[in-house]
Amino acid sequence: MSKLPAQHHPRSFLPEFGELLSGFPSWANLRPMLEGHIIRLEDEHTEDSYLVRAEIPGVDPDKDVDITVRDGHLTIKAERTEKTESNGHSEFSYGSFIRSVSLPPGADEDAITASYDKGILTVSVPVSAAKPAEKHVAVSAAS
Repeated sequence: MSKLPAQHHPRSFLPEFGELLSGFPSWANLRPMLEGHIIRLEDEHTEDSYLVRAEIPGVDPDKDVDITVRDGHLTIKAERTEKTESNGHSEFSYGSFIRSVSLPPGADEDAITASYDKGILTVSVPVSAAKPAEKHVAVSAAS
C-alpha cells in the first residue's frame, strides 16, 4: 500500500474576510453568519485519516467546546470567558468561536475522536477508500 504525503491546508482567508465585511452596513444580513470569532484551523489529509487542528487556548474542553457532525460537515464551537481581579479592579474577556469544515468522501462519522492539549484541539476522522461518486441507473423500456 503506498503512503500519500500529508497535505496541510492553513485556513486563514476567512477571518480577514469576515472582519472586512463587518464594516459594511449593506452586508447586515450576512453578519449573523459571521458573528463571534472564527477559529483558526488547519487540516491534513492522509490516505486513511483526516485531521483538523484548531487553536483555542484558554478553554475548558469539557465545558466550553462542542463538536457536532451533520450532513457531512464537522462543526467546532467554543466559548471562552476569563475574569481577572487585582487590587479591587476586575476585567472580563469573553468570546464565542465557530468553524465548520466539509468532511472528505469516505469519512466515518461514527468513529470521530477529539483531544485537547496545550490549547490545540485535534479532531481525527477515519477515512476509508472513497466510494465512486457516480452511479448508473438502469432504464427500462415501457411495454
